[in-house]
Amino acid sequence: MSEDAQRKTPLYDEHVRLGEKIVPFAGWLMPVQYTSIVEEHQSVRNNVGIFDISHMGQLIVAATPSSKKVGGESAVATWLNTMLTNNIDKLDIGMGQYTFLLNERGGIMENHLKEGRSPDRASGGLDTADPCNLTNRSTDFGGVAIQGPRVVELFHALFGKDIQPPPRNAIADVPFDGTTASVARTGYTGEDGIEVFFRTADAVKFWNGALERGKTFGIKPCGLGARDTLRLEMCYPLNGSDLSPERNPVEAGLGFFVDLTKRSFMGRDVLRRAKENGTAEKLVPFRMKQKGPPPRPHYAVFQNGERIGEVTSGTISPSLNWGVGMAYVSSAHAKIGTEIDIEIRGQKFPATIEKKPLYKKSAS
Repeated sequence: MSEDAQRKTPLYDEHVRLGEKIVPFAGWLMPVQYTSIVEEHQSVRNNVGIFDISHMGQLIVAATPSSKKVGGESAVATWLNTMLTNNIDKLDIGMGQYTFLLNERGGIMENHLKEGRSPDRASGGLDTADPCNLTNRSTDFGGVAIQGPRVVELFHALFGKDIQPPPRNAIADVPFDGTTASVARTGYTGEDGIEVFFRTADAVKFWNGALERGKTFGIKPCGLGARDTLRLEMCYPLNGSDLSPERNPVEAGLGFFVDLTKRSFMGRDVLRRAKENGTAEKLVPFRMKQKGPPPRPHYAVFQNGERIGEVTSGTISPSLNWGVGMAYVSSAHAKIGTEIDIEIRGQKFPATIEKKPLYKKSAS
């Protein structure tokens, strides 16, 4: 796809103005870094960083007026529970949960954070029909992730000292400079954080306001590169790399986001068998045992000369200063502490399968 055919977020011109490096990503032109990946990574670990997440879709599922309730349950909850792996009935209003949309083979088509906004309305979901309406509001909104240990201080600088941030995995509408923003206490970095969504027309105002008010707290704009190193240190999987339509949540180590007590949902029988019988392969984190080139996707994994798997994600960890990654390996070799070799440019480098997460924050 040519650069002209790539989509641009409402913050694209601001990224260009700041001089960031832009790359194609999933059909979008996105910032990969502003200064350096390491500097942006450490800003999130030690202070606060801001990411453009406007490329993430915003879909609203709402009950039709004639069918607000089905069998005593919300029509929205009933439909979503047949499509997604987690159980929306466990959600209180204003709370969110991580979940998957699967294919009939149990493979992961999408991973979502689903939020219950009212008894008959939820954000998240894909294709539906009566008794629900689905609206794609993605072009109506922009979004940023603000992550790091000083995020609460910046929240108060943005929204006021008397307004409290929502609890973890909750979402709330908060006034901002004459408009309203939806603030979720969520993120994918391993740090405290919020994800803020606003009207497209307000995107530049919010972005620049956050950068200006965040100067006191050491804020830095961050790109895809730092997002990847941050999530990898925490062993958070990335759709399209560690997750795919050929992989199911059980082999990815994410079975706790699957509620098999629900009567039915796409891929349920496959996941039930996977939980009962195990899977041929498992997704595991690993750490290199010596300095060297970084592990990368599709590099082969060996043990005692036998190929046992393939790397899905890899990098040099800025926090640990070691090569780290994740790989699918045969379940017989997936035990923590197992010694493996990663083939990098024709040479084998030793590594060890580790416990999640790879990075643990030191006690202050």
